[in-house]
Amino acid sequence: AMNEADALDMVQAAIWTVLAASGPAVLAAMIVGVTVALLQALTQVQEITLTFVPKILAVFAAVAISAPFIGSQISIFTNMIFSRVQSGF
Repeated sequence: AMNEADALDMVQAAIWTVLAASGPAVLAAMIVGVTVALLQALTQVQEITLTFVPKILAVFAAVAISAPFIGSQISIFTNMIFSRVQSGF
């Protein structure tokens, strides 16, 4: 039977997996967003749509580059869950 400690371990692993898998895309969007905001502040160009295209391109590039890392994080979590199910928690 599964106890509270097992459930907390699985939730902690799930949260870590989500953070690790989304980290590269969020980091890329944050860096591009701050850079574009700085450039807009310096040049006084306040175009709303200017922020979206670079962010989208940066997120796609970050996901494409870090896809093996993201896949390995999800695979590690899935294998952990499956091994727990197989052993009866």
